[in-house]
Amino acid sequence: MSRFKNVAIFGVGLIGGSIGLALRKRGLAEKVVGIGRRQVSLRSARRVGAVTNTTVDPAKGVAEAELVVVCTPVGQIAQHVRQVAQHCPKGTLITDTGGAKQSIVEALDDKLPRGCRFLGSHPLGGREKTGPTYADAELFEGRVAIITPTKNTRAEDFDLLEQFWSDLGSVVIQMPADQHDRAIAMISHLPHAVATALAATVPEEYFRLAGTGLLDTTRIAAGDPESWKQIFLLNRANVLAALEKYAANLSTLITAIHKSDQTELERFLTLAKKNRDALGS
Repeated sequence: MSRFKNVAIFGVGLIGGSIGLALRKRGLAEKVVGIGRRQVSLRSARRVGAVTNTTVDPAKGVAEAELVVVCTPVGQIAQHVRQVAQHCPKGTLITDTGGAKQSIVEALDDKLPRGCRFLGSHPLGGREKTGPTYADAELFEGRVAIITPTKNTRAEDFDLLEQFWSDLGSVVIQMPADQHDRAIAMISHLPHAVATALAATVPEEYFRLAGTGLLDTTRIAAGDPESWKQIFLLNRANVLAALEKYAANLSTLITAIHKSDQTELERFLTLAKKNRDALGS
């Protein structure tokens, strides 16, 4: 039996498309409405079965929504949430999938018209590929989804959203928005920054020699530059703090190599291997 009659997804790229596919595959929504700016992307979303209906008009797209999920680039989320709150049914719950939370939550918490509420989400299931063509109904299976409630969050809204992500296969964790941003800067934004710097460092003349080491460590640098620019700037203070901690470790490694300090090199490499082994495959 469907949990929702109508779910609207604003932005049907990889994440939005995957949400739509998962809802439909699991029979959780009778209608999944995809909202976007470009007809070509909307056609792709419909072609892969991520949505049942599409529109470029947000007002039309959310007119009957019981839940709205905003999956647009992080720098546009607050604007788009305010936009749909003007047109969805009174009292509708709106969430997002953005990778930076504090500024969005502060801008929207308990500040929407017509009784609509915002409760932030962040499913940790992204890939470097973009667009609905790469959407996957199993993208969230076994992956963490973070919900960022505030003192204004209603218990029934949290329960609905927790069930929503659980139904899509996620393991749900709740976390304050500021804590989320510090943690995600370290485990997501820093790796992307490092991969980007590494990919930008290797000269093109060596590309033909690249093996799995370089390919594996730079894979995520293939992510959409515009989206990542917005993430880095929106979470700037935490990204800088993470980069500074990484730079200190890099400096330690440089010094050990420069001094041929075998003891320090072994300590450093052993610690890194221990930490990586603890992460699992």
